[in-house]
Amino acid sequence: MVTFADHIGPALGMIVAWFLSTGLIAWAANRAPRTFGTSLIVGGLAGLIGLGAVIYAGAGSSPAAAYLSFAGALAIWGWHELAFLTGACAGPRRGPASGADGRWARFAEGSAAILHHEIALALTALLLVGICWQQPNRTGAEAFALLFLLRLSTKINLHVGVPNFSDDLLPPQMAYLKTYFRRRPFGAVLAVSILGTVALAGWLGWRAAGLEPGSGAATGASLVFALAALGALEHMFLGLPLRDGALWRWAIPAQSPDRIRGGGYGL
Repeated sequence: MVTFADHIGPALGMIVAWFLSTGLIAWAANRAPRTFGTSLIVGGLAGLIGLGAVIYAGAGSSPAAAYLSFAGALAIWGWHELAFLTGACAGPRRGPASGADGRWARFAEGSAAILHHEIALALTALLLVGICWQQPNRTGAEAFALLFLLRLSTKINLHVGVPNFSDDLLPPQMAYLKTYFRRRPFGAVLAVSILGTVALAGWLGWRAAGLEPGSGAATGASLVFALAALGALEHMFLGLPLRDGALWRWAIPAQSPDRIRGGGYGL
C-alpha cells in the first residue's frame, strides 16, 4: 500500500532537497571567482560530513537512517558538482571544441573536457557501494550511483545531439562546454535513454511500493525512486522545447548578466 509517510512524503522531501541543493550550487558557482576557494572548502567539509553520514547510517534500518544516508549522498554529490562548475575539477582539456571532423575525434575532445570529474564520480560511487555493500541501509550508495548513471546518460545524449537542452546554470568559467553540445532531431539514442530511465523509475517505484510500510527500506527505496523519476523527466526535457534550467534563475547572482545557458543534472 502506498502511504504518505512511507512513500509520498520521502518523494516530496527528495524533490525539495534536489531543488534547493541545485540552486545553492548554482549560486556558489556563479559568484565571483575570488569566492571559489571558500566555497570549495565549505563544500568539501559538507562532503566529508556526508561521507560520515553514509557510513554511520549504513548500519541503521529506520526511516531516519534512510534520510540521513540519502542526505549524505547529496552532500557528496554537491561537492563534486561544485568542484566541476567552479573549474577546480573538470578535465585536461580546458577550451572549446576544435571543430575537428570525425565522430571519434569529437568524442575524444568532449571526454577530455570532463574526464577528471567523471573519474572522480566513478571512484566515489565505487567507494560508497563498497562501504554499503554488506550494510542493511544502502540508500546513499544507491542514490549516488543512480545520479552518476543519469549524468553519464545525459552527457552521452548531449554529445550525440538532442533537440533541446537548457544551460541556464552553467557559469562563465565553464562556457566552453557548450561547444561540445549538439542540437539534432530526436534520435534513437535519446529514445532508448528515455525508455530506459522510465523503465528504471517504474521498477524502483514497484520495489518501493512492495516493501514493508514503516520500514527504513521503504523510505530509502522511495527516495531513490523519486530521484530516478526526476532523471527520467530531465531526459524527456532533452526532447521537448522546455527550459527546465529557468527553475533556478533565482539562484544566479544578478551581477553576472552574461551567463550562458546550461543546466541539467546539477543534482
